[in-house]
Amino acid sequence: MGTVCVVTSLILCVCVCVCQDFDLASIYVSDAQYNRNIYFDTSPQAVRLYLRYNHWLPQVLLYVFILVDLSLALFEEPAVFALPTWATMLVELLCLIVFTIRLIHYAKVIPRDKFWKDPKNICIIVILGLTMVDMIIYGALKASNCRAVRWSRVLRPLLLVNVTEGRQLRRAFRSIRNALPQIFYVFLLFMFSLLIFSLMALKLLGKRGLKTIDGAPYFTNYLEIVFDLYVLVTTANSPDVMMPAYNASTGFAIFFILYILINTYIFMSVFLAVVYNNYKKYLKEEVRQLVRAKRHKMVRAFAVLQEQREEGGEPVVSQANWNQLVRLVQPDLSNAHRELLWSVSDDTNQGKVAFVQLADLLNIEVITLKSRPHPLQGVCPAFYLSAPSRLLCQLVQHRAFVIVYDLIILVNAVFIGLDEENPLISNSEWVFLALYLLEILLKLYVFEPRAFFSRHSFWNWFDTIIVVAALIATIINSAMKSSGDYTSRQILDIVFILRVLRLIRVVDSIKRFRTIINTLIRIGPAILTFGQLIIVVYYIFAMVGMEIFKGKVKFYEADSSDPAKAYCGNPSLKGTPFAQLNYCKNNFNDVVSSFVLLVELTVVNQWHDILQQRVQRRMDGFTLVTHVSARIYFVLFHIVVPPFITIIVTIRPQLHIFVAFVLEAFFVEYSVEKSDLQTSLEKKIEELELAVAQYVTDNLVNAMETIDSDQGTGQSANSKPGLMFKIASKRYRTVDALLQRMFEADLDPEDFAETDDPAAPTSGNFSNPAFSSA
Repeated sequence: MGTVCVVTSLILCVCVCVCQDFDLASIYVSDAQYNRNIYFDTSPQAVRLYLRYNHWLPQVLLYVFILVDLSLALFEEPAVFALPTWATMLVELLCLIVFTIRLIHYAKVIPRDKFWKDPKNICIIVILGLTMVDMIIYGALKASNCRAVRWSRVLRPLLLVNVTEGRQLRRAFRSIRNALPQIFYVFLLFMFSLLIFSLMALKLLGKRGLKTIDGAPYFTNYLEIVFDLYVLVTTANSPDVMMPAYNASTGFAIFFILYILINTYIFMSVFLAVVYNNYKKYLKEEVRQLVRAKRHKMVRAFAVLQEQREEGGEPVVSQANWNQLVRLVQPDLSNAHRELLWSVSDDTNQGKVAFVQLADLLNIEVITLKSRPHPLQGVCPAFYLSAPSRLLCQLVQHRAFVIVYDLIILVNAVFIGLDEENPLISNSEWVFLALYLLEILLKLYVFEPRAFFSRHSFWNWFDTIIVVAALIATIINSAMKSSGDYTSRQILDIVFILRVLRLIRVVDSIKRFRTIINTLIRIGPAILTFGQLIIVVYYIFAMVGMEIFKGKVKFYEADSSDPAKAYCGNPSLKGTPFAQLNYCKNNFNDVVSSFVLLVELTVVNQWHDILQQRVQRRMDGFTLVTHVSARIYFVLFHIVVPPFITIIVTIRPQLHIFVAFVLEAFFVEYSVEKSDLQTSLEKKIEELELAVAQYVTDNLVNAMETIDSDQGTGQSANSKPGLMFKIASKRYRTVDALLQRMFEADLDPEDFAETDDPAAPTSGNFSNPAFSSA
């Protein structure tokens, strides 16, 4: 009995160890797949904690609480929707507790010395500590009815940067930080040029007695000239700033043209060139480290699962262990898909897989389609398989069918632009609706409905929803008009919007348009990283602006009779262009207004009018209601903020980095073919005769991004295998995968060389593929 217990205990221990090995290996592969570079403890307890740390639920909750924390600005003074101070502070305290728990969880996962050497952990601790101090001080001052400032609000977006999941955002900041020293000398040269031109303008125009359109002296104050010429670099005050001199003499235009050519075009082009060159250099180095880190993780995963086949033989990973590992890493993967990946990895059919490819193979999205007959074929096969029915299916599947409906859409666009009051134009909408409904019904007749309305078949859903919604809205609109009590245009506006949206379909019909749109979609997640960066900077500037400028400018509704409306609630703005142009809503009285104002400043046009102070009592905007030093805030924003628009005529290194990234990513996606690994996978699918027919993919599958979908083409379903595969449209699960693809051609063979890790195998399990993934 005792022997049985000992054997049972040994078996349980072995099973536990095996499970722990698989957990550890799955972590390494998952980290390689998603490019997580966390140096975690490999003890059983730490491994279990690390698996929980990377679960999607706590990650989602973390971002939810970060969003809640950032959204508190809507309810804090100055508020869009005012809440009691105790309520907002209680919510913020809850957020701080969640962030602290997440940080403690992370501290339990990695070695203690690594935790305290990581700057992002120190930043989070400092942010949490300072926020608590600010909350205590602010609460005490408010309780004493003293004026208090919530200065810690500017720290909130920094949590988004320093959380473990914010590595892409940190990379963007590093790109900016690395680029800044390189462009510093170009910036100094630009400033030297600006100061020299300003001095020339002072000597050339200052003593000629010229006046601005307001009657103020023209170019007599050196600092004013520097500011005006700086604004001219952005072209925001062109040609206004030149007109007094140009009106006096045509020859003075040469000075301004020369200034614009040198500073707006040459210097800004040099800025872009310098930033682009250094951006590529530093980002390429990061990608090289990323590739090496990925390989290192795969080496460790292999070392955990490797088996010795025979004495003196090479270590391998068996198919059983490989399957078990894939189930743990990606449990939603179908058995058929997993078998396909094994057949690609084990190309020699000798049981030796190129193990290093696993992470990249899992990043290639493959659609698994189940071939099913059309329901009508089961209900009335004689009718559905008849010659007329087959002819109809061929017509609908033909390219001419698409062209005809493209022409109908274009004709519809012309009718939308015509006078709606014309009965002929108004009634034609019913004809177009009938044609669109007929198109949907014909496609449902030809294609199996579950395939047509698959989860990610975007254009089919889009067409159906728009057409049905337009039909319902048009019916309601007609009914209300016929009833005689039609007084609102809301339904009619909805109808117009739906009609216009329907025209978007033509984008998907033209191949070159579709290529551009698909390219933008594929690089979208990477561009969103810079969107987060914009939010961080906007939020910080908005919080600072609200504390400095709140209540200085007020907005009054259109129906208000308050005389203060004429000067935005501040007597200092009486008679100023700021008030005359009705800029009163451009204020910092709440976070929404602040963001809108910052966006206006980002767009550049007339940004100087919002803040500018002119001599002889011609003062505009925030410099008048506060002090001339308010310019520092706005000019600093104009230089620092990384706008999301591609205006290259500004002095903003972050913008040039954004442009450089978009250009590089777009060139790669627009011109480069599939990766070697993706091509190998497609060849294997074709070799097994499991590829989806081309006409099916063109009509149904291109927009589908799903693991298991039902496929049905009506007429030919019976002749197809039960399961079929197609590589999904090139899309990147992670931004790192896109970065690898962007720079794989620039990487040296040494970047894929064997690691120095003594545990690294040297067998065929680690043949070097091209490190790129879709």
